[in-house]
Amino acid sequence: MMLWQTLLLAAAPWVAAQSLQGLNHLRFGCSQITIERLDPLVNPGEFPTPHMHQVVGGNAFNATIKPNTDVASLATCTTCGPAEDFSNYWTANVYYQSPTNKSYKRVPQAPNRFLFNDRFTTQISGGIVVYYIAPKKNTVTAFKPGFRMFVGDVTRKTPLYKMQSCYRCYSGPNFGGDDMAPCSDSRLDFESFPPKPCPGGIRSNVLYPTCWDGKNLDSPNHKDHVAYPTSGPSNFLSTGNCPSTHPVKIPQLMLEIVWDTTKFNSKADWPTDGSQPFLLSTGDKTGYGQHGDYVFGWKGDALQRAMDANGCFSATCGNLKSQDISVANKCTIKKTVREDVDGWFDRLPGTPME
Repeated sequence: MMLWQTLLLAAAPWVAAQSLQGLNHLRFGCSQITIERLDPLVNPGEFPTPHMHQVVGGNAFNATIKPNTDVASLATCTTCGPAEDFSNYWTANVYYQSPTNKSYKRVPQAPNRFLFNDRFTTQISGGIVVYYIAPKKNTVTAFKPGFRMFVGDVTRKTPLYKMQSCYRCYSGPNFGGDDMAPCSDSRLDFESFPPKPCPGGIRSNVLYPTCWDGKNLDSPNHKDHVAYPTSGPSNFLSTGNCPSTHPVKIPQLMLEIVWDTTKFNSKADWPTDGSQPFLLSTGDKTGYGQHGDYVFGWKGDALQRAMDANGCFSATCGNLKSQDISVANKCTIKKTVREDVDGWFDRLPGTPME
């Protein structure tokens, strides 16, 4: 538990102040439940969708998740550490493009580092590490059944909020150089894909807004019912005051993915023109279009209990029920779109936006 807390305290003075005030920092892993061209939030009912996603969480995930649906009442299992979290979380995949024959290969994902005595997260199959943050107990309102949101802009090709979307370039194996809070390291964190080979691979971080209008579980663009604080997007572990239009402070949600790019680090694997060889499944070669989808699916008041713990750095804040990785990895769904996702391809799957 103390390792990451020590790293955070060393990274920024404001973390120390928040920690003393009872910061609740829930962090847990979720194995992959599917890699597929489905997106029930942005492209409901459509299959296949324009680009590939990697998805984790409950087995209620489908081409269609109707508005206001309580997915926790539909799911029977989850790939996440907390046994009461049937939410779904998904992002675009990362691909590598060969500089010689221009073919594409999906970059595999790797388990994340051992923190807070959480062995589950080091054993996940692909997947995502999920964070929920509350400044202290009784300061945030957990999401409601049927809540969903989207963050990012798949069409963006320029920098905007590095503290909300970034790529960490690990300086060596075993998460080398990972000694500062996400998106805060000026040496290793980039808002676009790193411009040089990363000896230990690349980590994505995607942070969501922390204010809600208190009324709508969704909005037409899946964004307008949430907002950033009045001072702008929050740094990791920091939440500001909410605007009057969105007065309800919600947990800071962050997704974290480790991409094993080390298989593509040799000089021959990189373009000779100085560019880098990675791109998102949307066709975005900059990485600025990184985005994340979320459909809330916690059972009962489990998430609220976790956010109301009296200071916690754990995967089981609020005495959450956890499950063994062997149980999580048995949670599966039937493929809706049947296509190869692991081979080499002459073109990206779907309809790239480039």
